[in-house]
Amino acid sequence: MWTVIYIAPSARIAERIQQRLTDEGFLVKVREGKVSKQYEILVPESELNEVRDVLGTILH
Repeated sequence: MWTVIYIAPSARIAERIQQRLTDEGFLVKVREGKVSKQYEILVPESELNEVRDVLGTILH
């Protein structure tokens, strides 16, 4: 099952995060959110904890 781990404010940021997580070896999907122009970053539930650690370093 896929889980939303982050909501990006633009397609450009979503694509950048997707690329960085993919480079780290994670499966990642991006879909347009239901609210305005936001983009949801989704990862498999089984990788959630590992992705959180990596995402923290990407965002800071």
